[in-house]
Amino acid sequence: MGLVILALLIVILISGCSTKKQVNSNQDSKGTASENGETLVIARLSDAENLDHHFMSTINAASVTHNKIYEGLVGRDKNAEIKPLLAEKWEQLDETTWEFKLRENVTFHDGTAFNADAVKATFDRLLDPEVASPRAVVFKMVEEVKAVDEFTVQFKLSEPFSPLLSILASHEGGIISPKTLEKYGNKVIAEPVGTGPFVFESWTPGKEIVFNKNEKYWGTQSKLEKVIFKIVPEETTRISMLETGEAHIAEPLSVTMMETVENSKNAEIFRSEGFGTEYIGFNVEKEPFDDARVRKAIGHAVEMDSILEGVFENVGKKSNSLLGPKVFGYHESLEAYEYNLNEAKRLLAEAGYPNGFETTLKTMDKKEWINMAEVLQSQLKGIGIKLDIQVYEYGTFVEQVNRGDSEMFILSWRNATGDADYNQYNLFHSSSHGPAGNTFFYSNKEVDGLIEAARAEKDSDKRMEFYAKAQEIEMEESIYIPVRVIENMAAISKDVKGFSISPSGYLEINDISIK
Repeated sequence: MGLVILALLIVILISGCSTKKQVNSNQDSKGTASENGETLVIARLSDAENLDHHFMSTINAASVTHNKIYEGLVGRDKNAEIKPLLAEKWEQLDETTWEFKLRENVTFHDGTAFNADAVKATFDRLLDPEVASPRAVVFKMVEEVKAVDEFTVQFKLSEPFSPLLSILASHEGGIISPKTLEKYGNKVIAEPVGTGPFVFESWTPGKEIVFNKNEKYWGTQSKLEKVIFKIVPEETTRISMLETGEAHIAEPLSVTMMETVENSKNAEIFRSEGFGTEYIGFNVEKEPFDDARVRKAIGHAVEMDSILEGVFENVGKKSNSLLGPKVFGYHESLEAYEYNLNEAKRLLAEAGYPNGFETTLKTMDKKEWINMAEVLQSQLKGIGIKLDIQVYEYGTFVEQVNRGDSEMFILSWRNATGDADYNQYNLFHSSSHGPAGNTFFYSNKEVDGLIEAARAEKDSDKRMEFYAKAQEIEMEESIYIPVRVIENMAAISKDVKGFSISPSGYLEINDISIK
């Protein structure tokens, strides 16, 4: 019976899809994916907020351009180990000086030569206070980028910074064409130009982003001639596009659609454990969440096991931190909140809210998060809290949370580097309020000191100790409620080979071939 219903559903979806084809495709991108085997079509839930690595605040946006348009000095291999990219080799000359020998005979998409001056220009712009890049905070320790000669560049730091390579491998480290930097200056780049295997063609906001193959790429050229990122908010439509051959990849994949894909003849599920986690956050500057007792009370009132089972169908591991187990600095023995309604009620009464209160919880239009919000709404009634759920389109949601227009929210942090610093500095350091990542608007001098000490420390064991202590304080002060370790999931056509999603959450398409 279930298969009959599934078949009827797909027929309905295909019929519905045919009426929307003009909306979801650019006139320049004619035909379906199956008609042009060298064109990869990716149906995505959300558009990128922009295409400028200096202004991106999400992996969702960075995943479109990272290592496709822009490349960094270093990257990561399939085992997430640091590998050479635009730099062939490097060494740390002293505690605060790193030197990189650059790859020769590389050009940007606009024909400009890649060299040390180009690297310097990129980081000078990123760190320029007048540009006001929200990503400058991750390279705050860089005092100067110096072009030693045409293919040698040095990073002079204001203090020792152990995880430098991990940051350079993330999207913030992507090198941008000097001509593009000159053209846009302080403004957000609309037409990205890098050295990567794909060249930007067009972006129709809310509709699609189109790349072409870089015929002059310095490395192994892609087997794809064109890549189209189509923005398709409805997941059922994304999945039906796989069935009809209109798309090769649909992402993200929710747990509610897993069975549909598993029963498909044309599609299959890609799954991989990520670095990041999902969590329920509090804006600690807003009443009543400026009181740790209120935040902790909510932590004790949430029955997380039922959320993991009922909402996520046990996909992804239960989290005890905002660091995933694969991230350096993960605190394995950290204890999250025990479900205890009596303790929750006691804490609320102690904080002056014996009868609870009304508040809002914001989330984006992602099925699991909406479902989780509804479960939270039901659970928190048990301690007298009335939760008003507000659901927004992705870009609007991120904008509101970044500017502090929130009380409670559901969010994720994918950790682009695999190092605790990227998580701790961005999410909890007092200098990172807002778009940099600290949407809790949390400030704690002791936590700041621990994060800064871990940045400067070379000894891995000592760094682990600093991060463990910082995570314990953050949990004690109830800045967030950990939910689960992210499991990256996408639905992919069985004709697609070589696709993956990195632990950081970046879509990896450079090795894709289409049967």
